[in-house]
Amino acid sequence: MGPPTVRIAGTDVHLTDAQGACDVIADTIHDRRLSPLAVVPATLGHPHHEAPDAGGIRHLTLIEDGRVAARAKRVTGAEWPRLAGGDLIGDVLNRASAERWRVAVVGGSADERETLHRRVMAEWPGVALIGHWTPTREQVSSPDASAEIAEQLRYTDTDLVIVCVDRATQEEWIDTYGQATGARVLLAADTVMDFLTGRAAHAPRWVGRAGLEKMWRLMLEPKRSATRDLIEGPQASLADRRSSAHHDA
Repeated sequence: MGPPTVRIAGTDVHLTDAQGACDVIADTIHDRRLSPLAVVPATLGHPHHEAPDAGGIRHLTLIEDGRVAARAKRVTGAEWPRLAGGDLIGDVLNRASAERWRVAVVGGSADERETLHRRVMAEWPGVALIGHWTPTREQVSSPDASAEIAEQLRYTDTDLVIVCVDRATQEEWIDTYGQATGARVLLAADTVMDFLTGRAAHAPRWVGRAGLEKMWRLMLEPKRSATRDLIEGPQASLADRRSSAHHDA
């Protein structure tokens, strides 16, 4: 049945920790009777992409930011960990190395390929890193270019695809092209390349406990974070407050 869920701002958010999420991912990879799985973040600033037809892909929707965590605590009375892609990727790759999964990456830049490959081989030697695609934003938005990437992935017999494209489009890309890739699991993780290649560091624990992750990111990457956190986030929060009475348990 998978982890329990709670309804937040119109989205079924799964309540689990990193080990539980990895168990769901591993079960999907090993049990071909299960539909492919998209592992996606639940953030109030970027609501879950409700595709009219998600191509038969199930969703594991994880708590990413403090506002969703606070809402889940209010509804359930319990604390739930935040599992952003950068937080989860180490556990996922540990399992991938132990079980020798075939892993592909979509996103990042061509300059990051060698750095990523070296780190994966050094820290997760059991991982078969079978390909790294680095499409531009225009290519990610192009149905023809994205379909071509998906077709190329299908020939690699990939277990897990780490999708590191723009946050605003990553889940829609997975829902639209994920099944065509033939992958068992697609992990939406827009900032993971920054962590894996050493370009960014995780926020200190005290920052997370204080709910200041967005401010931390804004200080480190003002250009990248300003639109997302200062414009889109407040607008989404207002919409969430207006709709919460209808959606929350």
